Formats: sequence, structure tokens, C-alpha cells
Amino acid sequence: MRGEITFALAVALTAGVCEAAEPEVRPVARIAFTEGPTVDADGNVYFTETESERILKFTPGKGVTTFRENSNGANGLIFDEQWRLIACEGGAKPRVTRTDLKTGKIEVLAGGPPVVRPNDVTLDGKGRIYFTDYAGKAIYRIDRDGKLTRILAAPAIEVPNGIVISPDDKTLYHVESNSAEGGARMIRAYDLAPDGSVSNMRVHYNFYPGRSADGMSIDVKGNIYAAAGLNQRRGTSETLDTKAGIHVISPEGKLLKYYPISEDTITNCAFGGPDMKSLYVTAGKTLFEIRTEIEGTRR
Repeated sequence: MRGEITFALAVALTAGVCEAAEPEVRPVARIAFTEGPTVDADGNVYFTETESERILKFTPGKGVTTFRENSNGANGLIFDEQWRLIACEGGAKPRVTRTDLKTGKIEVLAGGPPVVRPNDVTLDGKGRIYFTDYAGKAIYRIDRDGKLTRILAAPAIEVPNGIVISPDDKTLYHVESNSAEGGARMIRAYDLAPDGSVSNMRVHYNFYPGRSADGMSIDVKGNIYAAAGLNQRRGTSETLDTKAGIHVISPEGKLLKYYPISEDTITNCAFGGPDMKSLYVTAGKTLFEIRTEIEGTRR
């Protein structure tokens, strides 16, 4: 493993701007094109491989196995409070599903139309599900009774990607990842009301003209860990101003730390481990692990 990829040490972006980050960024598995990590109660990391349409399972110390073939274009994943696996499936039959790991039963929670291409997913403290529709340019909420509600849509948003909710359930964040010239490349923040509606949009962090974030996670203090940037340009108007890695952004929108990732294209991240201080990062064909100072959440 060590001979296949260069270890990248986390360093400060600019003196005086963010603190030095000492933990190494450690590759733990190499696959093809990885996405959407989430971690179960036993510390196993589930993540998607988009080229072969599989959901994979990484068990620390044991390696990678296939959890599900023919994933129907699964991308973002998350475990609910009952440890059922929720998946955004953007394939031939676009839908959001929930899998009971004990029985293997797959339940469809939402499907198209109107859903076009589910991309990423999060939960609030009431167990409600929120997901982005990348191609449909919308964000939906699924209530506990199964009701589907569209809470944001174009032209108010452009290309919704990653999504996460603050630990206090008061703020919803989502990523805009429009690679077109002049497109929104930012994290938007909204006030999240008790009924699950949103208001008061503001730009929480702007990545333009670089590549925006893709997915993100959040720690117990409300800091966002955004998987963003490029090491090499990819034929779009996105520049290299945003360096590829995990950008740690405070609730006030200030960059606190940066963990560089040497491999394109960085896509998403999720907390796990016994102390919830292992951040698992998907990028290109590799699953990385970063040890963090602050405990993460499962959102």
C-alpha cells in the first residue's frame, strides 16, 4: 500500500489563516472511482464505486468486500438511527432507498418523477431525510410518515450536491457545484425551521473560481469538513485556486484547517471510528482516513 501512493501530510494553507494540521492523510483502500462514504455501528465504512455501480464495505484491518452489486447508480449514503442504509440512487430508476442490513430488504422511499438524479443525503434530529437532486436542481425532505416535500428548487439553486444539517438542527447547508463559467461554487446556508422548511439563504463559503465542494460532513461543534478542489484542471472553467483536500470551515464561515489530498477527484467524507474522530474520505480510486481533533457526527 505504501509503495502505491505517496502519503500526504496535512499542513496549513497560509500562516495566520488556518492552524497547522498534524495528522497524516492515510490511504486505507484502493478501488476505482469512489463516492458517498458512511460508517456503521461496528466501524465498517460503506461507500460507493460509481464506475461499476457497486456499494462496497471496508472493514478496518480486513479490507474491502462488495455489499451490493448493481447499485442503480448509488452515490451518497447514510445510516439512519436504526442502522438502516439510505442510498441516493441516480441510475436508470432514480430513487432513494433504505436497506435493512439484517434482512437485506430494500425499501423505496422516493422515486422519479419528480426525482431525477438523487445525489447526496443527510438526516436531522427528528429522523427526517433531506437529499439533493443533482440533475433535477432541487432539494427534498422525506418526513417520518413518508411524505415527500420539495423545499428548494431552481432558480433559487443551481447544481445542488452535498448536504448536511448542523448538530442543533438550526441550519441546513448545501453545496452548489456549477462548473460553468460564472456558476455558483459555494456552500449555501439556510435557517432550518422545526417543521423542516428553510429560509434566509446566505453564502456560507465561496470556492469560486476554483472547484467547489462535492460532499461534506460536520463535527459536534458545527464545523464543516468539505471535500473540495482539484490537483489538475479537468477541462472546465474551474481553476486550481481551491486546492484538493478537506477544508474545515467554522459555523461563522471561516477556514480553520486544510488537509491536502493528493488524488483527484475528491468527492466526499464521513466520520467514524470508536471515538468518531476518524474522517474517511473518498477521492478517485482511494479511500483515505484522517484522524481529527474534534469528534464528528454521523450526519
